[in-house]
Amino acid sequence: MALEDPLFGIHPAALQLQRQRMELIAANIANADTPGFQARDIDFRQVLAATQAAAAPQRSNPAHLGGAPQLSVGERAEPSFRVPMQPAQDGNTVDVQVEQAQFADAALRYRASMGFLDARIKGLITALTGQ
Repeated sequence: MALEDPLFGIHPAALQLQRQRMELIAANIANADTPGFQARDIDFRQVLAATQAAAAPQRSNPAHLGGAPQLSVGERAEPSFRVPMQPAQDGNTVDVQVEQAQFADAALRYRASMGFLDARIKGLITALTGQ
């Protein structure tokens, strides 16, 4: 069973997106002293909203239930430049405290998705083995 299986919902793709986001934030922190460096980030909510709008199921009857949208990270996960609160004179827009807080937030969301996947897998094992 692959992690792309509908049983796991959006969590595998959310893990991939949060990993990509943490890599960007780590690059921002690493370049905090680089003149002219522009901090970038991915807006998870925007990616999710775009995915849900694109994956809205077509129903032939309003009483039918819709399927769960699949999160596709691909082209929708374009990083954007972070708006600086106070840019440096050398043109660098990295605020290390903001980046650290955003990294902690992304790590927490990554861990939450891992927890959901872990619980789902344990539930499937219990259903299969009866233990």
